[in-house]
Amino acid sequence: MDIQEKSFIESQVANKAKQPTIAYVLWFFLGTLGVHRFYFGKTGSAIGMIALTLLTSWFTFAIPTLIWMIVDAFLIPGWVEEDRARVRKEAETEVQLMQR
Repeated sequence: MDIQEKSFIESQVANKAKQPTIAYVLWFFLGTLGVHRFYFGKTGSAIGMIALTLLTSWFTFAIPTLIWMIVDAFLIPGWVEEDRARVRKEAETEVQLMQR
């Protein structure tokens, strides 16, 4: 793989991968609704987070949802890296297809 191909791959990662700043802003402002999980394509658990927030009383919703949000704050960096690896793999596949 030459320098142009490597540069193409890294530019794809920079342009297409999910951004941690956006993820944390969504987490901070809309975290109880699981919007940060929708951002990463984790639709099922995002819907579960919405359900947990909406189906529990206003007094007790804070405890389980806030615990879930705190856990997510530590999971977001791993999700970002997984997404970067996915984009990198797709770009490498694209480079291999262009070589044929």
